[in-house]
Amino acid sequence: MQTRIKFCGMTRLQDVQAAIDLGVDALGFVFVKKSPRCLDISKAQQLLEVIPPSINKVALFMNPEASDVHEALESLSLDYLQFHGQEDDKFCNQFNWPYLKAIPMGSHVSIPEFYKQFPSATAFLLDSHTAGEMGGSGESFAWKPLPSDLEKPVILAGGLTPENVAHAIRIVQPYGVDVSSGIEASKGIKDPVKMKKFVKEVKNG
Repeated sequence: MQTRIKFCGMTRLQDVQAAIDLGVDALGFVFVKKSPRCLDISKAQQLLEVIPPSINKVALFMNPEASDVHEALESLSLDYLQFHGQEDDKFCNQFNWPYLKAIPMGSHVSIPEFYKQFPSATAFLLDSHTAGEMGGSGESFAWKPLPSDLEKPVILAGGLTPENVAHAIRIVQPYGVDVSSGIEASKGIKDPVKMKKFVKEVKNG
């Protein structure tokens, strides 16, 4: 099965269009105020309206107010929510919307235990951040094969680049990969050459 590709931290129309042309499977949009990739609702609307239904649209939050999540769901055509903070399963599930939960691999947590804590999650995202921090740092973590008995999809993130993603896929064998800083010229500004190379290397992996 081909590894699915998610580009995250999209902030510009030309970058969204380039990702569409490359045939990625999902695009992520950040709604965390301290992030340099943070969008407001009106800007997100402009970006999301050009995305075809075949590409999943994901809104990323970290310890948000419930009202902020509701506003995004009411204003935007989203397929998934993504939570990166200390949100528990009850908080994430209250919106009755499919969601991804980030596992902070920088904290050396147990993936199976994390699964048990979030029974309503649609999928999980392994990122290099520690608990209380968010991804997008460009740092990686020690890649290991996933446990064979995991029942839900796992997406690999954290420090992925065109140079290492094929190697990471061969080791971890994830359902998908998620990249933000690894395809950027600067924070929030994607590099079209890196984007294209990343997609090519995922297929090589």
